[in-house]
Amino acid sequence: MDHPTDDDVLDAVGPRLRALRRDRGITLADLASTTGVSESTLSRLESGQRRPSLELLLPLARIYDVPLDDLVGAPRTGDPRIHLKPISRFGMTFVPLSRRPGGVHAFKMIIPARPEPLEPTPQTHEGFEWLYVLGGRLRLVIGDRDLTLPPGEAAEFDTSSPHWLGSADGGVVELLILFGLQGMRAHVRTDPHRSSQAGSRQ
Repeated sequence: MDHPTDDDVLDAVGPRLRALRRDRGITLADLASTTGVSESTLSRLESGQRRPSLELLLPLARIYDVPLDDLVGAPRTGDPRIHLKPISRFGMTFVPLSRRPGGVHAFKMIIPARPEPLEPTPQTHEGFEWLYVLGGRLRLVIGDRDLTLPPGEAAEFDTSSPHWLGSADGGVVELLILFGLQGMRAHVRTDPHRSSQAGSRQ
């Protein structure tokens, strides 16, 4: 059975966004005011004249209170078995972006905001990890290094080193994560906290 192409998936986003907005009874003007995205951009996004991007989709997913996967999932005419559902673990959400049995596995991870943060609890396992901060401010502890990464910054590290991920300021953090061959398990126990940061950055 044929799998949908990237163009197929992107073309399906606009109609899905329009249907969500109408189901919620929200006008384009209201949505623009809430998200900070211009009304013309939102209109072109829904009509397919503007290609969706994570920068545009993330605030919409929050407003509609749906997983990002619901916005960029497989076309409804496709094979439902290719629709990758979000996974909730340790109070976080993991959206799988790949499904190959081997090689690198990709996830979008959402670290929620919490009023009572916990101290870092570094863990280790075999493998290698690459991450990219989509939104929020990430606190990344690797060994004796304590880093704060804003949106647009990336990091890569050997997961055999003690490591921990959490929120640097108590807010929601959204990441793209790639796990190496031996690092496919969701291994991060995170809880946002407001403690002072070391302030160093990659």
